[in-house]
Amino acid sequence: MSKALWRFLLPLFVLLLLSGGPPQIYGQDSSEPQPPVMIELSKWQIYNDETHPAETTKGINAALSTLHKSGVQAVTLPSGTYLIDKDSRINMVSDMTFVLPDDAVLQKEANGKERYETMYLGYGVDNVTLKGGTYSGDKNQHDFSKKDSPHSAGTHENGYGILMEGASNVVVDGVKTVNFTGDGMTIGGVGTLIKDLYEKGFVSGALGAKGQAVNNKNKIRTQTPIPLTAPILQTEKTIEISNVKKLPYTFEVYFYQSGGKFIKKISAKARDQIAIPPEAAYCHLVLNQASSKGGYLEVWNRVVSRNITVRNSESAFNRRQGITVGGADNVLITGNLLHDIKGTAPQSGVDVEGGYGENGNLNTNITIRNNQFYNNAAYDAILYDGRNAWVDGNHFASRGAIGLAVSEPFRGAWISGNQFDGTRIYAYRDATLQNNSMNDSVTFFEGPNIVIDGMKITNGTLALSAKQAFGIKVSNVDIAITQKVDAGLSVNNQPVRLSNVTITGEPSLRSVSGNAAPGSVFDQLKVIGYNAAYGLSLPPGIYKNSRFEAAESGKFGTLSAVLAGEYMFDGCTFRGNTDGAGTLYAENKQLKLAVKNSTFELPGSMQAVSIQAAQSVLVENNVVNAEHLTSKGTELIKIGDYWKRNEPYDVLGAVIRKNKITSNLQAVGISTEYAGVNAPPYQIEGNILVNARLSLKANDRVNNNILKQLKY
Repeated sequence: MSKALWRFLLPLFVLLLLSGGPPQIYGQDSSEPQPPVMIELSKWQIYNDETHPAETTKGINAALSTLHKSGVQAVTLPSGTYLIDKDSRINMVSDMTFVLPDDAVLQKEANGKERYETMYLGYGVDNVTLKGGTYSGDKNQHDFSKKDSPHSAGTHENGYGILMEGASNVVVDGVKTVNFTGDGMTIGGVGTLIKDLYEKGFVSGALGAKGQAVNNKNKIRTQTPIPLTAPILQTEKTIEISNVKKLPYTFEVYFYQSGGKFIKKISAKARDQIAIPPEAAYCHLVLNQASSKGGYLEVWNRVVSRNITVRNSESAFNRRQGITVGGADNVLITGNLLHDIKGTAPQSGVDVEGGYGENGNLNTNITIRNNQFYNNAAYDAILYDGRNAWVDGNHFASRGAIGLAVSEPFRGAWISGNQFDGTRIYAYRDATLQNNSMNDSVTFFEGPNIVIDGMKITNGTLALSAKQAFGIKVSNVDIAITQKVDAGLSVNNQPVRLSNVTITGEPSLRSVSGNAAPGSVFDQLKVIGYNAAYGLSLPPGIYKNSRFEAAESGKFGTLSAVLAGEYMFDGCTFRGNTDGAGTLYAENKQLKLAVKNSTFELPGSMQAVSIQAAQSVLVENNVVNAEHLTSKGTELIKIGDYWKRNEPYDVLGAVIRKNKITSNLQAVGISTEYAGVNAPPYQIEGNILVNARLSLKANDRVNNNILKQLKY
C-alpha cells in the first residue's frame, strides 16, 4: 500500500474504531435511488377513484410483477384513492421501491372478514422499500358479525395494513397505516410443519456411532425417517423441535444422505435452531427416555422477517396494534407516531410478541427509538417475548396507560433516555434502565436482573417489588414531589439495593413505605420534606449516610421502624419540624434496631428516638441537638412510655452509649424508667448530656455518663 493511500485510509480506520464499529443497517436503503416509474392506470386497468376493487388490485399486482421482471427498481402511482379488493391483496415483489404520493390512499374494501391483508410481503420477498401514502382499513365500515369459519374466534383482530411474513431487507418510510380492524403493520415469520410425531412414531432403542440401530431399553428413537425434502428446506437449512409433550426436551439428531449413509450426530434441545448438513436427506431422533407413552413433538422450519426498518411513519386508529413484531430479527422502529390504538387487546402502539412460549416465533435484536406514543388504550410499547431490545429516546404519553411493559418471557432489554409522561413502567426481569424520566405515574419492577441507573421522577412513585433478594438495583434517582399527590418510594417483597436516591417535596401520604423482607441496603437515601402528618414507614434494612427531614406542616408523623427484622441507621441525619413532629419511632418485638454515628436535629419540641418494642437496641455515638424545647418533661431518647409503665416490658435489651445530647432545657436526655414491668437492665454508658438529665430504671447498668449544665 502506498504511503499516500495509507494517509488517506488511516483517519477512516481511526473513526471506525472510535465509533464502535460500522453502523447498523436495516433493510434496503440505497443512497442513489432509481427514479420511480409511473404505473399507467389505463394500461393495467387500475382505478384511483375508489371504484373497481378487483380490477384495481389485480392491475397493481400485474404491474408490479411485470415491471419487476423487466428490471424496474422503483414504481409509483398517481394521487387518488385505490380500493383494494376485500378478497385479495397487493403482493409486493423483491428488489423494488413502491412510492405513493402523500395524497394517495390504498383503501381496503369494506368486508366482514376476521382476517385480511392490504399489502403483503411473504417469504422470499427481499430488498423492498414502501414509501409514502396512506394504507387505510375498513374499521368504520366493517361487519363484525361474521366469521371466517365456524371454529374461528370471531374477534376480527387480524385485519392488517402491511403484513410481512419471512420477508427481509425492508424499509417502510413515511407511510400511514390507519383504521384497520387489527394491526397497522405486522412484522412476522412463517412456519412450516415438517413432521409431527405421536407415541407410535417411536420404538425402543438407540443409534450407534455410525448411525446404525442398536438395542437400548432406556432410550427411544424415531421409527421412520424424518424427511428433509420440503421445499422450504432447500433454501432455509434449519429445523427445530417444538411443542414437546411428555418427552425429554433434549435429544440427539442423526443425519443421513438419501442412500442411507450416515453423516453426523448433533445434540440439541427443544426450540434450538438445528443446522441441516448440506447433503442430508432425512434424520432420526434419539431421546433419553424408556417409553414414548403419551408423547408428542413437532419438527418445524421457522423463518422470521429480517433486517426491517420502519421510520418516519404513522400508525393510528387501529383496533389491535400500531405495529406488531411477531417473529423478526434486526428491526428498527424509529421516528414514528403511534397513537389512538383502541378496540381489542392488547391495544398497543408497538407489541413485540411472537408467541414463542406458545410454539410461535422468536424475536431478536429489536430497536424502538425516538418515537411518539399517545392516546393508546392500554400500552404504548410491549416487550412480551424475545431476546435483546433497545428502547431509546421515546415519548410515552398515553396517560393512564402502561408506557412500557417488559414481560416475564422477554430477556435483555436496554431502556434509556425515554420520557414516560403520565404512563407506567412495568418490567418483570432482565432489564437495564438508564437516564429515563417519568411524571405523574408509578412503576412496577419485579426482577431478577433489574438495574435502574439514573431516573428523574416528578409526582410519581418508584415502586419496587423484588421477586428475588437483590434482584433489583437502583442508583441515582431523583423524585420531585411538587403537588400534594401520592408519590415517592415503595419497597416490597424481597430486599433491594439503592444508592443516591433523593426524594424532595411533601406528598399527600407517605413518601417512603413498604414491607420488604429484611436486608435491603439504602446508601445516601435523602427524604426531604416528608409529610409530617403521615410520616414515613421504612422497610427493614441498612441505611447509610442518609437524611430524613420533615415538612413544616403537621406534627404527628414519625419516621417509623415497625416491621420485624433489622434496622441499621449509620451516618444518617434526622430532622423534625418546628411543630414538633417526631423523628425515629420503633415498635416491634421482632425488631433489631441500631442507630450509630447519626445526628438528630430538633427544631421544635419533640423526641429524637422513641422505642416501644424491640428484640435489641443499640444507640451509639450519635448527636442530639434539642435547642428549641418548650417542656422539661420531653424525653429525647426513651424506652417505653408513661402510659404503659404498668404493662409487661417489650424491649428485651438495649445499649445506649457514647451519645452527645444537648438541650436548651433541663429535659430528660435518656429515659428508661417507664420500660414496663420486669424490664431487664439496660446499659447506659459514656453519654454526654448537656443541660439534660437521666431518668433511668433502678436496675440499669450506668457507667461514665457526663452531665453538664449550661445557662441559657
